[in-house]
Amino acid sequence: MSSYSNTHNGIFPSVCSLDCPDQCGLLVHKENGRIVKIEGDPNHPVTKGNICNKVRNMPARLYDEKRLKYPLKRVGAKGDGRFERISWKEAIETITARWQDLIKTEGPESILPYSFYGNMGRLNAEGMDRRFFHRLGASRLDRTICQSAGTVGYTYTMGGSFGIDPEDTIHSKLLIFWGINAVSTNMHQVVLAQKARKNGAKIIVIDVHKNQTGKMADWFIPIKPGTDSALALGMIHVLFAENMVDDHFLHKYTVGHEELRDHVVQYDPATVSAITGVPIEDIYKLARMYGHTSPSFIRIGNGPQHHDNGGMCIRTISCLPAMTGQWLVKGGGAIKGNSGYLAFNTSALQRPDFLEKKNTRTINMNQLGYALLELENPVKSLYVYGTNPAVVAPEGNKVKKGLQRDDLFLVVHDLFITETAKYADIVLPATSSYENIDFYSSYWHHYMQIQQPVMEAHGESKSNVEVFRLLAKAMGFDEPAFQETEEVMIEKALDFPANPFIDEINFESLKKNQFIKAKIKPLFPGKLPTPSGKIELYSQRMKDAGYPPLPTYIPLKDESSLPFLFVPAPNHNFLNSTFSNNAKHVLFEKEPRLHMNIKDAKAAGINDGDMVRVWNERGECELKAAVGELVLKGVVVSQGLWADMPGTNQLVNSLTPDRLSDMGGGAVFFSGRVNVAKCQSTSKI
Repeated sequence: MSSYSNTHNGIFPSVCSLDCPDQCGLLVHKENGRIVKIEGDPNHPVTKGNICNKVRNMPARLYDEKRLKYPLKRVGAKGDGRFERISWKEAIETITARWQDLIKTEGPESILPYSFYGNMGRLNAEGMDRRFFHRLGASRLDRTICQSAGTVGYTYTMGGSFGIDPEDTIHSKLLIFWGINAVSTNMHQVVLAQKARKNGAKIIVIDVHKNQTGKMADWFIPIKPGTDSALALGMIHVLFAENMVDDHFLHKYTVGHEELRDHVVQYDPATVSAITGVPIEDIYKLARMYGHTSPSFIRIGNGPQHHDNGGMCIRTISCLPAMTGQWLVKGGGAIKGNSGYLAFNTSALQRPDFLEKKNTRTINMNQLGYALLELENPVKSLYVYGTNPAVVAPEGNKVKKGLQRDDLFLVVHDLFITETAKYADIVLPATSSYENIDFYSSYWHHYMQIQQPVMEAHGESKSNVEVFRLLAKAMGFDEPAFQETEEVMIEKALDFPANPFIDEINFESLKKNQFIKAKIKPLFPGKLPTPSGKIELYSQRMKDAGYPPLPTYIPLKDESSLPFLFVPAPNHNFLNSTFSNNAKHVLFEKEPRLHMNIKDAKAAGINDGDMVRVWNERGECELKAAVGELVLKGVVVSQGLWADMPGTNQLVNSLTPDRLSDMGGGAVFFSGRVNVAKCQSTSKI
């Protein structure tokens, strides 16, 4: 452990561990051994000292009196949240004894790890845990809840997670935020956009809700959920029809532009307007602004991919920069994700070679309820870390019912008694990122960063790396990989000649510099990692996989006749369910609300501030109505995943479907339908 943890006073470098593209550089202030303030590091080249309220108020979370200090075992009924203290020795022995019995009677695939990136540190999110469960032979988890659909779609076009350098977007003259509430989820891209605006740039926001990002735009374009690909195709139609394309770029750096020209004839503005709800004249205006402005930049958000057609949505939007040759212009192009530039040696970190049975079953994390209740050989033990599926996973009522199974042995490793932990048999206390050593790679900017401990472990809490070392030892796994130190794990992960962008980044250089930029270069002129080496407007790979080879609008599944499309979007002060149980952050966010169009509300007899019941065949919840013009007719939007508090019914994921997106096995949180009515018992609380 670093000496920082034993230093009582001073200011220490750090990095934000939240699952956020900005991955800020931080400075941690300590007095008498306690963190008293967290601020942004002004020396970080991208985040430059600006941080969000979530992190500014992190000390309240780190020292929250409800934070777990020692292992617990359940003494009440599942869901009651009644536990008693036990030792780590008893906890490890209980877990491994149950697993050894299950392996003998049901086989190792009866055990399922369930995790995500509550902590983006690579060692703790995808290191010793993956080694352990590969060696155990447990069922594999397909971690697809966030961005997998869009990543696959973008990769079909561009070959991988490669975009422009966000630092270059200060040179952009047109910035389109497409399906991203960047003020709340990518604040430094907004800062860069504002710098560009001071130099004459225009900012356009395309979204289903006029949120904080929409309100700061020069032009906000509301769109019907799940129709983004149609709008992009309408823009491409106008670009071709009015000769605003860069023919030289299309011939030299793309394949399929001639087929695409013929294909988009059907997506005329009148047709697209009927699909999207965007007026015909606005489609022309948008396409002409894009066609005549250079450099132009599109920040492709997570929102559009959380639909039945999510992969195709992102695949289609990602074709736009090629139309006008923006990839050759500084400040032109797009960013969906940039993780390809910071790719590291995941095989050395995760050791997939430990998995002896190569056809071990894989379970999609979006279908946890199905895996617990309906799978032919249901999961008998679940080990949850870095996520809170009782709140986060779709089909929330099905998930809760599965967690209540008496024969399910559930272990949760977390900082708090989460909604999921209330169902656990064993609860393990987790360290925060500030207590660990780890390395971080942003999926937006191009900097690799390191975290060294800046506070002592809270109580008896342990990191994921530590716990899986203990479990491996107790299971008799004697391979050296399970005894490796964090320093060795980092060195091996960063030893990756296949990615020349990081060849100067290693453990020692990170310790010395805190953050190091990948040696990036413009994508063009150059060769992409697509089969053709070019931008694939026509994709033979897509055709071979059973998809339309050209960008195509495919309507959402018609799941029911209920009147409203429901979009449970993120809010400003939580990150998924993180912070939803912390009093200060809840105070900032105030209360869960449902945004409705004033015409829909009037027809239903709903006034602003009324409590409303939102329901479908999957479940129901109660939220306060926010009535206005911020969403289109036929659309309702909530913000944030609120804690399951006594006396409330506000779990929005009880309404969301667990079917999978068109590609990548992604979640379709935003493609569900609901009905809304005024609550009879209470109004305007």
